[in-house]
Amino acid sequence: MGSFSIWHWLIVLLIIVLVFGTKKLKNIGSDLGGAVKGFKDGVRDGSTPETPVPPASVTAAQQPADKTTIDVEARNKS
Repeated sequence: MGSFSIWHWLIVLLIIVLVFGTKKLKNIGSDLGGAVKGFKDGVRDGSTPETPVPPASVTAAQQPADKTTIDVEARNKS
């Protein structure tokens, strides 16, 4: 009950090729390679943010006002 010999693995490989065919196995290999490449690109892109995040010390009062913003107190007449 030791490990399998090379002949066992060759027979298993032959059965797999007979069941799936070489074309389908080639397609599976290229799909798997594309998935791994896409995963690596996604991990690499995910580590650097695309938009800069303002520091936490900047409050809303320090940020420049938008020209379309209307101050509620200025709109109310007393």
